[in-house]
Amino acid sequence: MDLHDPESMARLERENDEYRRLKAQHQDFDDKLRTLSGKRLLTESEKLEEVRMKKEKLFLKDRIAAIERDFATSTRA
Repeated sequence: MDLHDPESMARLERENDEYRRLKAQHQDFDDKLRTLSGKRLLTESEKLEEVRMKKEKLFLKDRIAAIERDFATSTRA
């Protein structure tokens, strides 16, 4: 499977609930971080929240990539 093929990615999204959930969470963090980055100044709690969200977003990205690799491998077999 080619991970850049839209048809393959659509199939993965249809077939894998965890993948869909992780992608939605990743997008949610992206939206929240974009909102924070639009502020001129962040409070200390916002700075901490920004760091926490960036770490969580990275974890999600890694997990999403692992699911994609597993899917690619399983569809080749």
